[in-house]
Amino acid sequence: MLTVWTAMALAALALLPGLLSTLGAPSLAVSGSPSARAAQTLARGFPQWGDEQVLVAFDSRTLRADQPAYQHAQAEALRAFARAPGVTPALHLLPAVPGQDPRHAYAIAGLSGDDNVRQHRLPGQRAALETAARQASSGRVSAALVGVTPVFADIKQADLDDLRTAEMIAAPLTLIVLVLGLGTLGAAAIPLLIASVVIVTSAGVLALAGTAMSANTLTLTVAATVGLGLGLDYALLILLRYRQARRGGARPQEAVTLALATAGVTVTWCGIAVVAICGCGLLLVRSALTRALIAPAAVAAVIAVAAALTLLPAVLLVADRWIERGKLPRPKRLRLDPAHLRERWTGHLMRHPWPYVVGVTAVLLLAAAPATGIRLGIDYDRPAIAHTASGQTLAQIERDGLASLITIPLPRPAGAAPARTDQLIDALRADPSISAVNAIDNGRDLTLITAFGRDAADNPAAAHLMTRIRGYLGQAVAGQQPLVGGPAAVAADLLEASVMQLGQVVALVVACTLAFLLLLFRSVLIPLKAAAMNLLATTAAFGLLTVAFQHSGNGTVIALLPLLCCTVVFSLSLDYEVFLVHRIAEHYRATGDNATAIARGMRDTARTIALAAAVLVVTFASLLAGHRQEVRQIGFAGAAAIALDATLIRLILAPALMRLLGHRNWWFPALPGLLRRPCSLSKADGDPDQARTSQTNPIT
Repeated sequence: MLTVWTAMALAALALLPGLLSTLGAPSLAVSGSPSARAAQTLARGFPQWGDEQVLVAFDSRTLRADQPAYQHAQAEALRAFARAPGVTPALHLLPAVPGQDPRHAYAIAGLSGDDNVRQHRLPGQRAALETAARQASSGRVSAALVGVTPVFADIKQADLDDLRTAEMIAAPLTLIVLVLGLGTLGAAAIPLLIASVVIVTSAGVLALAGTAMSANTLTLTVAATVGLGLGLDYALLILLRYRQARRGGARPQEAVTLALATAGVTVTWCGIAVVAICGCGLLLVRSALTRALIAPAAVAAVIAVAAALTLLPAVLLVADRWIERGKLPRPKRLRLDPAHLRERWTGHLMRHPWPYVVGVTAVLLLAAAPATGIRLGIDYDRPAIAHTASGQTLAQIERDGLASLITIPLPRPAGAAPARTDQLIDALRADPSISAVNAIDNGRDLTLITAFGRDAADNPAAAHLMTRIRGYLGQAVAGQQPLVGGPAAVAADLLEASVMQLGQVVALVVACTLAFLLLLFRSVLIPLKAAAMNLLATTAAFGLLTVAFQHSGNGTVIALLPLLCCTVVFSLSLDYEVFLVHRIAEHYRATGDNATAIARGMRDTARTIALAAAVLVVTFASLLAGHRQEVRQIGFAGAAAIALDATLIRLILAPALMRLLGHRNWWFPALPGLLRRPCSLSKADGDPDQARTSQTNPIT
């Protein structure tokens, strides 16, 4: 096993440079949306416009755009740019709009190829354009590209820098948490080793899947974060059970066998839960970007389970004598008995469940309240790219009123007369948010209207403009489905799809959770309680996110975050539900006493859940050290949801509710055959403080 995993990790490391070089821009397009259909219609009717339209922006400190030297440099630059690979031959100079800086000039150009191809060709295209403008004007005129591909090329580098920063912060903090929780350096090193292998192998799988799934920097961030968190969590569960068995006198081989037959089964079920819930999200989501974030989480979960069940046992056998090395010194005067403290806390909770249920529920509802005012949107995150060429050019075109290109294709049957567009053009020109309007016809079957919005595509005002334009279309061009394309239309469709699909995704995820826990515990109330508490914790995390980020950036929370949290974070929280409740269920079947079973289950799992959750919180929170709003919001939402779940939910609300429900927790209608029996789970995924081994058959 060590040889196989070493070979896999080395192969993945060899693929990593290729993955980093091919990371593309995240696709914001929503399959089947009006903006996607508009882009397809434009590509068919005007193939010379390419697959993406970009602006060529010219600037000079000393020359005006109407001077011969400026125009000569502009012509030479466009000629050189048109010869670059991937640039379509159609280049259109734009007339100046009211309020435009006289030293600025613009042209529309088309780029061909898919996202990855355009990303790969971009450096050569930029070099040809910038060099020609500089040489033709003796350095007095500069040229730059601005569009989705140029902007996200610079964002890609910012994302990679943030990911490296997060890793540099997460690794030492995680080591500190593990050493404090496990008590020795040797034991802490093993989960870190497993998590590192999971991250590297997940990246290798993403590199191999590059032809089927376009990876971007956010894809890599999610894969690394979830891989680190789950790799550590699953390794911790098995390691703690192994140490418990060894302290009880078992030999290494016996301890590994017992750990796999107990905690290993729990890890398997937890991994199945993550993959199943992520799969639910993938079935419904039409946004390519959201799918590209959910899929790597599922990949990381599969690899984390595989590493915990195959690589970790081999490492434990080889490194057994080093596990207790590097023991952390603890002064005797400050030493407290964790088991005794947990015993007192659980006893108090069992005696007074109502105040805690009411208090914790009130706190979570109060935290969730700001989520009712959440504003979803897209953020180009200008501060992160302010120092780059695309960031500076983006600011230039926004000042000049050319912030967003809008395309309105008007198809017609071949040979038919072009549609009358006078009324539509007049309505567009009368709109104060539009700075320029133009119309062209291909002479066959398509009339194209281009316009420029004064508000950037990620500005909430741009979404309102898209709604007005579709209204203009409905009034001016009767009997034709309104199609509007361009970055602002894509952003508006992504926002609309995210909101519309959120309810469907939540319903499917909850249904999957109910079915999974119903199958696992053979209980009706436990799945309902778990789903309600997970939704409450996730909503509370969104409320805190709204308070923390609503007044930064452009005042919005990224549109894909609710879908991401309702799949990835929801499934991660489910792990702790499985771990806690199955221990309570084991004690209940053994004793028949509900309160005693809850107290013992909490005693056995509280420290393990707290340590595993602390590791995940550190992993997500490390993303807050970056500069990109999207990455920071993902980190905050993940850390907040896991922290709330592991503390207020699992250690207070869940056991208190189970205490109030009593024997009704375990009610299940009588069904024949297999459905009447609970699935087998580990018998004792205990705490190292409970240094004992189970003498009974570990499989139910």
